[in-house]
Amino acid sequence: MKRLFTLLLLATIVAFTPACSHEPIKALIISGQNNHNWQVSHLVLQKILNESGLFTADIALTAKAGGDMSTFHPNFSDYDVVVLDYNGDRWPAETDAAFLEYVQAGGGVVIYHAADNAFAQWEEFNKIIALGGWENRNETAGPYYYLVDGKPTLDYSAGPGGSHGSEREYPMHARNTTHPIVKGLPDGWMHGRDEMYDRMRGPANIKDLLYSGYADAKRGGSGREEPLVFTVDYGKARIFHLMLGHCGPTADNNPAMQCAGFQTLLLRGAEWAATGKVTQPVPKDFPTAEKPSYRLDYKAPAE
Repeated sequence: MKRLFTLLLLATIVAFTPACSHEPIKALIISGQNNHNWQVSHLVLQKILNESGLFTADIALTAKAGGDMSTFHPNFSDYDVVVLDYNGDRWPAETDAAFLEYVQAGGGVVIYHAADNAFAQWEEFNKIIALGGWENRNETAGPYYYLVDGKPTLDYSAGPGGSHGSEREYPMHARNTTHPIVKGLPDGWMHGRDEMYDRMRGPANIKDLLYSGYADAKRGGSGREEPLVFTVDYGKARIFHLMLGHCGPTADNNPAMQCAGFQTLLLRGAEWAATGKVTQPVPKDFPTAEKPSYRLDYKAPAE
């Protein structure tokens, strides 16, 4: 009788214990050099990913700028998704080759903010990011890509690639409502105080444009509707490019990354890049069309 009671008790516990839908997604954050505040941003990215409960995020740091890069050899194939928070010295040739092998075999990649400034002379990297800026990019890098009356426009005119106006809160405009990354999210919402990249140029092999924003000329912007969140058409790879998220001086003073909209897109985009699907519900603290929403501790509210 005691044995039967024990078996029944165990069965009851199993029946009412939620099953884990999958093993944690393995993410690798690449950082160590950047013209932005990478010392804070890579740790914040790790915290957002790990706090979600969906990911286990490791960090691989390069040498400091001008240092010995010869020992930088991450094992990309150990991970489901690679998050790039890097803009600096070129990797060793064998690391370039390993990264390309990973991506071309169908690996998941997240391009975060200034990572699209990196490696201007690396042709395949420019295809992986689709659009980039700065680092002497100009018309030889490819056309500008922006929207006119809601339609993508390729502009082959001469000029530098990459600029932004003053930091501000600004509205995000949906360009796709069915892609798994954005399904269920509002058509328009107010992003937290951030830079808005504009005049970006490159191969422009955007697959799914998800959100854009108007770069207000009165605030130093291009005066155009600019692509800000998109996926990239690059073979079998799943690549998510997130231009949002300029890092503040500290983790506590970091409005662009503390924005619940930014964190939601990072998490949903990283899950999609890793698995091809998104299992996360729309969070209840997602920004509205009128007002941004901030997670000062980088944690989503309990459902």
